Amino acid sequence: MTDHRAAQTSRPAGEEQMNRKRCTWVSDEPIYLAYHDQEWGVPDHSDRALFEKLILDGFQAGLSWITILRKREHFRKAFDDFDPAKISRYRDAKIRRLLEDPGIVRNRQKVLATVTNARAYLELKKDIGSFDRFLWQFTGGKTKVNAYKSESELPASTDESVAMSKALIEHGFKFVGPTICYAFMQAVGMVNDHTTDCFRHRAVQKKPRTLS
Repeated sequence: MTDHRAAQTSRPAGEEQMNRKRCTWVSDEPIYLAYHDQEWGVPDHSDRALFEKLILDGFQAGLSWITILRKREHFRKAFDDFDPAKISRYRDAKIRRLLEDPGIVRNRQKVLATVTNARAYLELKKDIGSFDRFLWQFTGGKTKVNAYKSESELPASTDESVAMSKALIEHGFKFVGPTICYAFMQAVGMVNDHTTDCFRHRAVQKKPRTLS
């Protein structure tokens, strides 16, 4: 499985919920259970949320995903709730404060890439109008429902994530390689990669949304 980001909600209550069959990558840590059960694979079409999730997947590169899960709320506070307009105006003093903040991942390249990506996002929005439409074009505007039986079958990248990566890089984005893009696609519901024995495989399937 490729890694993703956490939900804010608490651990699901009740013996029936705890005994549900889930993807094998899920630990019994409450933040992981909530993320799997309520966020991962659910189609997301909010420009702002998609920007945040793409940035956090970039921060996760090379780290365990639980690190990002535990830090997500502080990331939001540190990065002005992932407001691209505000991030695009960050200067050296703000960068220094971020690199001294233990509540985030203090990687200079990733912090600088976040500023770069905010500027690229604003330019893309100005040119195209919709970050949602730009990203979802790589799955034809709808969720690709896979039927993997085990975690070992899940790919690290696909032709679609390679195409997304290439397009984002062409628009000036950084830390958006094919593996990061595929993790992002899984997280925001562009693909449904819950294994077929997981109770969420059917639950996250929505009416297809086609591009107009």
